[in-house]
Amino acid sequence: MDATGSCIIMQVMHTSLFHENLPAEKLPALEQAVLDNVLGALAEDIGSADYTAQLIPAGKTARAIIVCRQPAVICGLPWAQQCFVQLDRNINIEWQVKEGENVRANRVLATISGNASAMLTAERSALNFLQLLSATATETYQFVNAVSGTRAAILDTRKTLPGLRLAQKYAVLAGGGMNQRMGLHDGILIKENHIAAAGGIAKALQQAHAINRNIPVQIEVENLQELQLALQAGAVSVLLDNFSHSDLAEAVRLNQGRALLEASGGITLKNVRTVALTGVDRISIGHLTKDIQAVDLSMRFE
Repeated sequence: MDATGSCIIMQVMHTSLFHENLPAEKLPALEQAVLDNVLGALAEDIGSADYTAQLIPAGKTARAIIVCRQPAVICGLPWAQQCFVQLDRNINIEWQVKEGENVRANRVLATISGNASAMLTAERSALNFLQLLSATATETYQFVNAVSGTRAAILDTRKTLPGLRLAQKYAVLAGGGMNQRMGLHDGILIKENHIAAAGGIAKALQQAHAINRNIPVQIEVENLQELQLALQAGAVSVLLDNFSHSDLAEAVRLNQGRALLEASGGITLKNVRTVALTGVDRISIGHLTKDIQAVDLSMRFE
C-alpha cells in the first residue's frame, strides 16, 4: 500500500524484532497477525488517498526519530516496522531498543530515514501499535514485579480488542506475563452459565472431558462450597472468581495441591501481592488488555 492507497503486499517480517522469549511455534501465526493488523490499519487510515501527504514534494527524503515520553516497557516493534515498510520498502529504520526493553522517559526508540511522504503516512498507524502494545507490556510488567518472590504467575484473559488478540497477548509475554487460552478453540472454561445449562458442576466437568481429552479444562467457582464440589468431581484447574483474600487462603488449604488454583476478579496493583501471598498458582487480569492507557510516544522530523 503506497501513499495513494494502492496495495503492495510484502512479506518482510524481520523476525529478529520479536521478543526473544517468544516460543518458536507461535512465530508463524504472529507473523501473519502482524501483516494482517498492519494492512488493515493502513487501509483504514489511508482510504482512497492520503491527501495531506501530497503536500510533500515527490521524492523528498527526511530523517525522523521516535521518542518515548514516559517510562515504559517497549513492545510492538514488528508492527511499527511493517507500517513503514508496507508504504516504502526503502525506508530505513534503526531501532535503538529491543522488544520488551524497559526504558526511561525521553528515550529515543528509533531513527527513521527515507521518503518523507511515506513516513508521514505511516506515522499514526505505527505509533498506534507501539503505544497500545507498550501499554499492555508495561502494565503486565508492573503486575509481574508486584508479585515477585511468590509462586503466582500473572496471566491475561480473552478480554482483548477485537482483531488484536494475538498482538495483545504477545505484549503480555513481552511484559513478563503468561497467556491464557488464545480462544474458544484451545481450551474450555466452564462458567456459571455453562454449569447451570449443563445441570451442575459434576455434569459440566464430565461433559467437558468427553469433548476432547487433549483440551485443557478449567471450571469457575464463586465460593468455597462450589470449590469443594469441583474438587470432588475431579477438577484439575479451578478459577476462583471474586473470592475474598481470606477465602482465597482457605481455598488453597482445602485444595491441598490437587488442582491448579487461579484467582480472578477485582485484582489491582494495590492488592495483587496480597492475593499472591494467599498461595494461589495464577492470577488472571482482564485489565492488562481491555482498558489500558496508551504510552506517550511521538515522531519528530529532524
